[in-house]
Amino acid sequence: MKTFLNVGDIGPLEKALAEAQEIKNDRYKYQHLGKNKTLMMIFFNNSLRTRLSTQKAAMNLGMNVIVLDVNAGAWKLETERGVIMDGDKSEHLLEAIPVMGCYCDIIGVRSFAGLTDREYDYAETVVNQFIKYSGRPVFAMETATVHPLQAFADLITIEEYKEVKRPKVVLTWAPHCRALPQAVPNSFAQWMLAADVDFVVTHPEGYELDPKFVGDIRVEYDQRKAFEGADFVYAKNWSNPGVTNPGDYGKITSKDMSWTVDEEHMSWTNNGKFMHCLPVRRGLIVTDDVIESPNSIVIPEAANREISCSVVLKRMLEAL
Repeated sequence: MKTFLNVGDIGPLEKALAEAQEIKNDRYKYQHLGKNKTLMMIFFNNSLRTRLSTQKAAMNLGMNVIVLDVNAGAWKLETERGVIMDGDKSEHLLEAIPVMGCYCDIIGVRSFAGLTDREYDYAETVVNQFIKYSGRPVFAMETATVHPLQAFADLITIEEYKEVKRPKVVLTWAPHCRALPQAVPNSFAQWMLAADVDFVVTHPEGYELDPKFVGDIRVEYDQRKAFEGADFVYAKNWSNPGVTNPGDYGKITSKDMSWTVDEEHMSWTNNGKFMHCLPVRRGLIVTDDVIESPNSIVIPEAANREISCSVVLKRMLEAL
């Protein structure tokens, strides 16, 4: 595996899930693969779970790890071509990327959407330059449009906690005080559509996700109807994707607090499990009583980030 951005990159999900369980049973089984190999993790944005879980996964596999926070201690990087660099950016990605590639064997990139230029964000300008110019395998630690390590961990968690063969999984929009990217919902929808689950998305009208990721997804605008019989509820805010109205891209066009997941919402489910990628804004996305309930699986879900990344890094190391 040379790149990891979308569900198709991982191959058959049954095999990937079996591999995840194998690694979970023995996290250090494949340490020999990473001996004398180096992972470089490049962060253009803040991180907690991704940073810790990816570094831990690499260490489990015997790798050396270099972490570069572009916004702290590095030259400011220009990402656009054809510009006159007479501002505060001292180095261009086109030079920086191949230099980074000289010092490592695999590269992980984290770069969020700017939420001002939809075309630029959805072209995945930053990560695609790493893929093109680094000469190394590249995986996404969340990009402008996708977060596949999170979605893979979500799928592992659902497999571990499901009580029926084909559970009903609901992705629900929830309100937020800030405009957030669509990367997590894009990837979650993409992976659930590829998995053997009954999947439905619910959100206010106008918040439709890009068909590039969700195809002909089943959308239920009535949140209560969507929740009925759900085995898993995945709450996540996203700003307006600009699919129905391009001028709304990256904007908050709804702050409807009736979408906050509380005990009443969860009572509509089939004793459903609550999921969220974290960090979560309590009182906006979910109430305290729901996220602290026995049916909240957000911590095991976060723990599985180490496992999903271990599978990805193992596959990349095997392909070197």
